Amino acid sequence: MPVAMNRRRVSNFTYVSPCVKYMIFLLNFLFWLFGGLLVAAGTFAFYEKWNTMGSIKLNTFSDVILNISLVLIIAGQIIFIVSFAGCIGALRENTTLLKFYSLCLLIFFLLEMGIAILGFVFPHNMQATLEESFTDKIIHTYRDDPDLQNLIDFAQKEFQCCGLSSEGYIDWSKNEYFNCTSPSVEKCGVPYSCCINATDISKGLVNVMCGYGAQDSSVAEASKRVWTSGCIEVIRIWAERNLYTIAGVALGVALSQLLIINLAKTLEGQIDLQKSRWAS
Repeated sequence: MPVAMNRRRVSNFTYVSPCVKYMIFLLNFLFWLFGGLLVAAGTFAFYEKWNTMGSIKLNTFSDVILNISLVLIIAGQIIFIVSFAGCIGALRENTTLLKFYSLCLLIFFLLEMGIAILGFVFPHNMQATLEESFTDKIIHTYRDDPDLQNLIDFAQKEFQCCGLSSEGYIDWSKNEYFNCTSPSVEKCGVPYSCCINATDISKGLVNVMCGYGAQDSSVAEASKRVWTSGCIEVIRIWAERNLYTIAGVALGVALSQLLIINLAKTLEGQIDLQKSRWAS
C-alpha cells in the first residue's frame, strides 16, 4: 500500500504552478473582455458616423489616426488577439501561444520606451513642425468628424484651453467655419467649448454663441470671454506640474508589463520541464 500511494504522488506531481497558470489566465481574461468592449464601442461609433456622414475619408495615415472610432477598433482587436493568446496559452499550457503572447508584450514595452525616449531627444524644431501639422489637420477637420469634435470640445472644457498650438484661440482661423472670411455667422469666432462661462447655471443651457467674434479681439479682451492658451501648451504645463505622479504611473505600468512577461516565461519553462518529464 505505501508503495502504491508513493507512485500515485509521483504520477500526480507537476512542475506547472497553478498559481502562475491561473493568474495569467485571469489577467488576460479581463483584458480580453476589455478588448472586445473596445471593438464593440468602436464599431458602433463607426457605424453611426457612417450613417450620419454617408462616407468616411481614410486616404492618409493621419486620417486613420484621427478617426477615433477606427483607432478604438484597431486597439481593441490587438488587445483582444494578444490577451486571447495569453488566456488559451495558459489554460491549455500551449508554449507556442505563450511565446507569441510574451513576444507581443515585449514589443509593446519596447515601443513605449522608444516613444518616451524619442520625446526627450527629438529636436525642438521638428517637434514644432509636427505640432503645427497636427494642429492644422485637427482644426481643419473639426465639424467634419463628430467624434473628433466631441473630443476637442471635451479637452478644451476640461483643460480650459482654446485651440492647440501656441497661437491659442487664433488657431480657429484655420477652420472653414470660424475663419474671418467665412460667410457663416461663426466667422472670426471660436467653439463654445472655449468659453469661460458657456453654460447659464440658472437655466442649465449652453450658449453656443459665446465665442462669436473672439478672434477680432486682442488677447486681453478675448481672455475675458474665452480661454486663449493652446491645449498642447496647457497640457504640457499640467504634465510638468504632475511629473512625479505621471512618472510613478508610467513606472507602475512598465513594471506590471515586465512582471507579466516574467510570469509568461516562467510558465513556459515549467511546461517545458513537465513535457521533458513525461518524455523521460
